[in-house]
Amino acid sequence: MILRRLLFGPAPSAGIGYSLGLLLLRVSVGSMMLLGHGWGKLTSFVERSSSFPDPLGIGSSLSMALATGAEAFCALAVILGFATRWAAVPLMVTMAVAALIIHGDDPWAKKELAVLYFFPFATLFLTGGGRYSLDAFFRRGAH
Repeated sequence: MILRRLLFGPAPSAGIGYSLGLLLLRVSVGSMMLLGHGWGKLTSFVERSSSFPDPLGIGSSLSMALATGAEAFCALAVILGFATRWAAVPLMVTMAVAALIIHGDDPWAKKELAVLYFFPFATLFLTGGGRYSLDAFFRRGAH
């Protein structure tokens, strides 16, 4: 029970509109991240990993692996509502690094997309996946 609550969060207490809103948010922002950013990194990992930016000084390949993991696999978890809060964290970190470090000296127009992605993931971190998520399914005990 404690592990289930830790992984999948407490039960949502709000109405159907709240849960439908979270479903719409999860599927839309998760799909945009996965299809617009994660899939391209995933399918071109070998070609791009040696030239990928290394903003944290951990090496280009590891930087790309972390960004790819967040933008592909965590985005898929968000879409499905699986461990939504946990999946949102790497996405928030990736977007913060993109906005503040990668585009830190760039004009606002270059930072804006990363900032726009950050806030829906921050919202999902705070709210969880909602009633229509795998989190809710597992929280109920798969009855």
